[in-house]
Amino acid sequence: MSDKRKETPTSPTSTTLTKKLKHDDPPQLSVVATTTSARSAGAVIRQVKRTSDLAAPIMLLTGHQGEVYSCKFSPDGRRLASGGFDRMIYLWNAFGECTNYMAMKGHAGPVLEVQWSQDGKNIYSASTDKTAGVWDTTIGERVKKLKGHTSFLNSIASTRRNSELLATGSDDSTVKLWDPRSKHAVHTFTHKFPVTAVEFSMDGGLVFAGGLDNQIRAWDVRKGEVAYTLTGHLDTITGLRLSPDGDQLLSNAMDNTVRIWDIKPFAPPGTRLQHILEGAPHGFEKNLLRPCWSADADYVATGAGDRSVVVWDVAARKIVYKLPGHKGVVNEVAWTDTVLASASNDRTLFVGELNIEEVK
Repeated sequence: MSDKRKETPTSPTSTTLTKKLKHDDPPQLSVVATTTSARSAGAVIRQVKRTSDLAAPIMLLTGHQGEVYSCKFSPDGRRLASGGFDRMIYLWNAFGECTNYMAMKGHAGPVLEVQWSQDGKNIYSASTDKTAGVWDTTIGERVKKLKGHTSFLNSIASTRRNSELLATGSDDSTVKLWDPRSKHAVHTFTHKFPVTAVEFSMDGGLVFAGGLDNQIRAWDVRKGEVAYTLTGHLDTITGLRLSPDGDQLLSNAMDNTVRIWDIKPFAPPGTRLQHILEGAPHGFEKNLLRPCWSADADYVATGAGDRSVVVWDVAARKIVYKLPGHKGVVNEVAWTDTVLASASNDRTLFVGELNIEEVK
């Protein structure tokens, strides 16, 4: 975890705008469409098949006044949430001009991760101010502040089925479970080291937690004990993501590897590690880089310390795209259908089409 999380963000600076928010004292935001044109006579212009309803194949989203640590698409894929060092949570349309339609403020520290509720009506956030937030995306306000951790919150996750529960991982070496309807945590799992990434199993029966001890523990929610441990990473776990079918877990770590684990019940001991993917270095910043799956789980992607977005073919275990453009570490990548979003230390997000059919 970087010491920069303790700093105070600078005041917003004035820029030339194309879009403005209707919000109480908001920072200024703009959206820029990026395209490529031929510069010489007789140049061959390649026709690119469009695969989304974005206004251009690549959209640049600006407005954050600090590093952008997290981005997530809504369950329907039509909206994007982002959070970062400026303590703000922005909501964007994920189509057309990708206009920003809401800015939510209230955290007293940087927002390290954001998450959508199952129905898309709420945003959940984890912050260095030692609290998690529940935000109403209709009115743009925080409706619940979850307090109980004694140090930075690094990660937040929500269940995908049944009643909605939240899990938070913190530098205080605990994972806490929350029912958003309750004031206090409903359960606490204690680790020996700070927890940097959390994720639920598909049925919500397990909470996966990774941290500074390089291990991923699968906590049984009902029994309150560790069901099993995933070992193999050689450095801090920075991100965890469940596959769309719930059978696999994706992990990123500071050992510069992305790993895929079999988390199906009753998997034979010693066979849970399925793939090791390399090619996305972390860099000296040691940020919490969070990976993602494609909708069909045939591909995975993550940001890297070399300012790129790396996409692998899971079955072939090879890199099929290494996407440039950012001017800083890419902290998180989100994927919905054919559109990829990336959040970076350069204070921007890219939203762009990715036509996987080109590499099949």
